[in-house]
Amino acid sequence: MNVLMPQLGETVTEGTVANWHKKTGDTVAADEIILDIETDKVSMEIPAPMAGVITEIRVPAGTTVAVGAVLAVIENAAGAAASAPAAKPAAAPAPAPAAAATAAKPQHAPSAVTTAPATAQLGVTTAVARDDHQRLSPAVRRLAAEYRLDLASVSGSGRNGRITRRNVLEFMRKQQDAPAQPAAAAPAPAARPSAPAPAAASAGAKTIPFTRIRKLTAEHMVRSKATSPHVLQAVEVDFYRVDEVRKSMRDAWKTKHGHSLTYLPFIANAVCRALEDFPNLNASVHGDSLILHPSVNLGIAVDLGAEGLVAPVIKNAGRMSVAELAHAIAEIAQRSRAGKLKPDDFAGGTYTLSNSGSFGTLITAPIINQPQVAILSTDGVRKKPVVIETSDGDSIAIRPVGVLAQSFDHRAVDGAYSAAFLDRVRKIIETNHWTLEA
Repeated sequence: MNVLMPQLGETVTEGTVANWHKKTGDTVAADEIILDIETDKVSMEIPAPMAGVITEIRVPAGTTVAVGAVLAVIENAAGAAASAPAAKPAAAPAPAPAAAATAAKPQHAPSAVTTAPATAQLGVTTAVARDDHQRLSPAVRRLAAEYRLDLASVSGSGRNGRITRRNVLEFMRKQQDAPAQPAAAAPAPAARPSAPAPAAASAGAKTIPFTRIRKLTAEHMVRSKATSPHVLQAVEVDFYRVDEVRKSMRDAWKTKHGHSLTYLPFIANAVCRALEDFPNLNASVHGDSLILHPSVNLGIAVDLGAEGLVAPVIKNAGRMSVAELAHAIAEIAQRSRAGKLKPDDFAGGTYTLSNSGSFGTLITAPIINQPQVAILSTDGVRKKPVVIETSDGDSIAIRPVGVLAQSFDHRAVDGAYSAAFLDRVRKIIETNHWTLEA
């Protein structure tokens, strides 16, 4: 059976083999982790699709290949044993020295800047004629503009010769590492810009390298800020009706289900209902167009502590009740922290919720999860004096009040549209007669 490069997101066309945990000839069990892969969005452990023996590893660590490429071959024990004798006589012409040297490299995650895409060594990288119509990712366009690069001299390893971010970074690294030569040898302006030298560490300072997830999160956030013109809007919400339900069944719910009934599933339900009337926020930008998605696939940001942040997706969240959303959120958060997420858990997100409220935050300006166009932060709920308007006059009451803050992509919608959406979410939360069965 072939082990394939999975699709790790609707816009992801390639991935990089970060690390092999097994080698050719190793016996593996079904669902045993055999390698790590990473894209510009996520780092993922890939399990064996079946029990057997790894008879071939086709893609060494550090190599970037297209989605669907064969990474390795696993055969059942009987099949591997049967094929072994036939391979014996051919053992003399061992793998070519270059391939053997590649396979013998230390197997650890590559740096996003210093690791060359090994697809060039495999003959996959192609140089193609560039024109104004070639599709380039926002990250590639940003790097080209920032460093004044002539992309005609950059070879692309993506599908159909498309230039990837890794290709540009490798080209820049080669330019910077090249020895000083006459002016005609290399385009000096492309290599000139460089980050300022880091400040000298103070005595006793400790250096902590970024984890793979932390590094990917950082790159994704920087790219998002460079891609989308972020605008923040926020509303205060009275959670009185939600709190009444939570208080009435808090203990019974936790005893039966093993997790707390938080504000988040109620907010998620209100967001999904509001998105039905504001479809331009349940969308993604593609070139000069806005793609409106038919269902709400809700990304839930999950904090992994020092490791970083992931945003797995709850599919078809708009069809779920509050109770179903509560279970789905608790389950996906638990699997995230246990490192048991599958590639499909990251695919297809259309809108994201970021929940900092458990830490009592006042207001958070979240960064959009590309290629989506909006993200909502749920902040801390505190008791506050609130003016209550009734037909008998106004009165003051103590109510649980929190802030919902949305960052939106100004390319996709304007402030009035976003504000109307937030107002709809608020009204749903404040006026809905919430009922829930434990």
